[in-house]
Amino acid sequence: MIASALVLAGTRPEGDPLARELGVAHKALIEIDGQPILVRVVRALREAGIERVLVSANEPAVIDLARQNGAEICPPASGPSESVAEAFERTGAPLIVTTADHALLEARWVSELVAKTPSDADLSVMMARRSDIERALPETQRTYLRFADGEWSGCNLFYLASPRAEAALATWRAVEADRKRPWKLVARLGLRNLFSYAIGRLTLADALARLGRRIGLEARLVAASDGRAAIDVDKMRDLDDVRRLLDQDGERR
Repeated sequence: MIASALVLAGTRPEGDPLARELGVAHKALIEIDGQPILVRVVRALREAGIERVLVSANEPAVIDLARQNGAEICPPASGPSESVAEAFERTGAPLIVTTADHALLEARWVSELVAKTPSDADLSVMMARRSDIERALPETQRTYLRFADGEWSGCNLFYLASPRAEAALATWRAVEADRKRPWKLVARLGLRNLFSYAIGRLTLADALARLGRRIGLEARLVAASDGRAAIDVDKMRDLDDVRRLLDQDGERR
């Protein structure tokens, strides 16, 4: 059982365009099927067996909602990586990290991330293949990382499995800045690996493992079994897609 999870719900200095458009103080407060997104995320984490849920937030309405749902508040730092570091210092390993706009989050995806992480790994990241995402949502528009083993998109699900995962937090900010430019990420691994990527021989799993070893830990890729795990809410079209998928799920039941 994983004892702790962190939900990143910080507020950008300039605010969030989607929240402004919908007249709410934060994306986490947007309601889907009568529930704010944050409540859906916290509920999924609880259903996965997580006892302690922290929410990194500074918006008063988000803080109030998190506390109403039994979550602990962890004040956000200057960015996501620093906020994770603050929470990791409180909780220690293992720690699940996700985001407050992960409206479709399901407990089974959290369990899958943990179950598929090898016992020797310090850190794992869930990613979804483009084919699986487009099977779930054929018309979605996303940015993909292209590697030898296909095109991938992040699922906003991370597992800090051991204390050594702390070493990754120092490089998180730089990697986040390069998330839409895979060649820049690979360039951090050196010329040889950049060449392997350029000629189409570097897989995403290898890239993550090599990046991990470069910073002194074992990092692993966990491929999501459900492409919906990569769908979050950044813009109105995403929100419409999420609502449509949930309606379809309701109809199937």
